[in-house]
Parts: sequence; C-alpha cells; structure tokens
Amino acid sequence: MNVNSIHVKRTATVLRPDQSRVLLRPFSPEDPQRAGRIIARIMSLPENRVGPLLDEVTAEFSQRHRQIHKSFLERFEQVRDLLLTDEEISEQRQLLIGSYFVCEFSLESAALFNPSIVPHPDQSDLPPGALRFILSLRATGEGHISSITFRTGIIHVDHRIEVLTPTGFLTEPRQVPNPRYEKALFERKLFELGLTNEFTRRVMNKLGESFALEDLRANLEAEVKHSRLSDKNAIQGIWMLALSNYEVQFQPQQRLCERILFPATPSQRNGIEDARFVCFQNDDGTHVYYATFTAFDGKVVLPELVETSDFLLFRFITLNGPAAENKGMAIFPRKINGLYAMLSRQDNENIYLMFSRGSLSSLGTACPPLRQKQAGWSSATESAPCERTASARSSSITIIPAK
Repeated sequence: MNVNSIHVKRTATVLRPDQSRVLLRPFSPEDPQRAGRIIARIMSLPENRVGPLLDEVTAEFSQRHRQIHKSFLERFEQVRDLLLTDEEISEQRQLLIGSYFVCEFSLESAALFNPSIVPHPDQSDLPPGALRFILSLRATGEGHISSITFRTGIIHVDHRIEVLTPTGFLTEPRQVPNPRYEKALFERKLFELGLTNEFTRRVMNKLGESFALEDLRANLEAEVKHSRLSDKNAIQGIWMLALSNYEVQFQPQQRLCERILFPATPSQRNGIEDARFVCFQNDDGTHVYYATFTAFDGKVVLPELVETSDFLLFRFITLNGPAAENKGMAIFPRKINGLYAMLSRQDNENIYLMFSRGSLSSLGTACPPLRQKQAGWSSATESAPCERTASARSSSITIIPAK
C-alpha cells in the first residue's frame, strides 16, 4: 500500500437546504415617498383598529422569530424621521409601523453548500473518544445573496458523523460600535487600492497610530469641505475601507445554528461566499479560528478574513498585500517555519502556496489544508470545465510533502 494514499468513504450524512429558515431583514422602499405614504396610512387608522392588526401580524411573525416586538420597535426608531407629526404615538402604533418596514429573507432557498469543519471550542459532556465540531456552510438565498450559517455535530468513536438538526429561529449579530484601526495597515490598503493622494494624506496625517471610526469620520467630514471633484473616489474609498473592517457580537443564549453572518458592508453587498474556517494554533499553544471568504458586491470580488475565538464575537478584516486577490484562499492551521502559509488561486487555473512574514491581514482550494502524520499536508480541490455546469465539477486531493 502506498503510504501517501488516502482512502475516502462516502457517509450517509446529507445536508439539505430548508426554505422555511428565514431571517428578518429591514424593508426599505426605494422611493422615500412610498415609505411616507405607508406611514401616513397607518397614522390615519383609528386606535381601535391598530391593536387587532398588530395582533394579526404578531401571530404570523412570532412563529419564526423571537422577541418580534423588540424588532418592530427597533425598526420604528429607524424610520421615525419619516413621520410628519410630533404628536405622541401609542406603542401599539409604533409596533405596527415598524412591522411594515421588515421583511423575511429565505436564507437557503437557492442552495446550501461549501462546508468547512473545525473542532468546537466546547468539548464537555461527550462520550469517550468523541469530538464535537462546528460546520460552516454557504447559504444562498433570494437574489443569489450568500451568507454564512452554522451547524454543530459529533464525530463518534466509531467514526459515525452526527449533524444536529438546526432550529428554525435565525438571528443576526449586533455590530460593535466604533471599532479601532491600525493606521499603518489602513494606509497600506489605501495604497493598494490606488487611493493614495493629497486628500487621503491630509485625512490620515491627523490620525494617531490607532484610531476609532468616529475619529476617521470627523477628519473625513472636515476635509470634505476643502475637497475637489477629483477627490470623490478617494472619499468613497476611505469610508468603504473603514466599513469593511468591523466587529459583530452574538448573545450567548443564541444557539450556534441560529447565528447568521449576513452581508453588512458595501463590498459584501451581493454575498459572503465560500468561508473556509480553520482552527489556528498560535505560537503559545492557544487557538483562534480564522476564515477566509470572498466578498462580492455584484461586480468585484475581494478576499477578506474573519476571526473569532468563541463564535460569539467576530472580527472582519480586509486582507492586504499584492497576493490578496481573486478567490479560493485557505489558511494552514499553524505557521510553517515561522511564517503564515496559505493556499490560493491567483489565476483561475493554478493553486499557489503563499507565505506572510507579518500577520494574516498582510497577506481555489476547497478546504483548509490538513496535517497528515507521515504524508505532510493534504488539501481537497475542485475543478470545473469550461461549460461551468455543476454536474461537471470534479474533486481531487493534493498532497504537499512534509519537509
């Protein structure tokens, strides 16, 4: 038997998309006048009709969403400025107005695919020899918009794989306000985006070595007053770069299968695609989870990174460096000879092995590389011929010898 051979056995586990899993999203009419007309009609309702209408809407939505009244009130506050009156409004009417400005997004209505698997940070209360895991998946829904969803499961001592059935309630995280940025990395990314000019230098020169989003906003607003028409791209680029680096927080009581990482920035407008999570071992023996993914705005694809230690707090980071382009990046689960290592598809045809002396933020495979005791590293890859049909795709396993 070839010592480098790997035998793959198909299991009976099948992951199927569920169209009934829906996420509550803001509804914003493209025409502001339409939004005003909706509010005006609700304001014209007699108070004795508001309650029954609200009860009807609540009964429908509460079957699929927790704390639905809290969501309605939050949405009301976001559209309050469209009100044409200063008179006091009952809470029931506020809830009803808010309910008209939310909609449901079927997260998995088109597809559920591209899994990646990592050990769960909680390995308590398991049978001997079993391993609890987290499975990330690309969920593609209406409008072909992709997001990240999770499943949990157990690999038993007899190699049986059990994927737990997800619950129907889905939630988005809260964005952490006013994150901090490293000035050197921010300036480097502006240079790589071709946005370094006199305007960006004036904005950045007033900032410290690290700065908060509100500091950047204040400097940007001050310099915009003295800007020229030719500075428009730089103004938009600085703000888009800032918004693409952010943190989000889930609550511990929200089950992992209910946590959804949905597009939240302009660069992700059309999807967060193909996240590849890896449990990375730091030099001191501690672990952190990284995932490379593709941000898609409908025209341009950008490789980005998300970091978490507990799957509650997620930090989204833009990748820097001349090799931070195209799709299909996968991080090795530890450093190699003191360097971060990554596989990447740079030219749509070949897979490249890349290294970074700095952090991961200075930087088409199907999954992160796996360490083999004798063979070295292995990675599954996929290929598709020119006709680009799903049925024509093929997979293979590549061995990188240990040295």
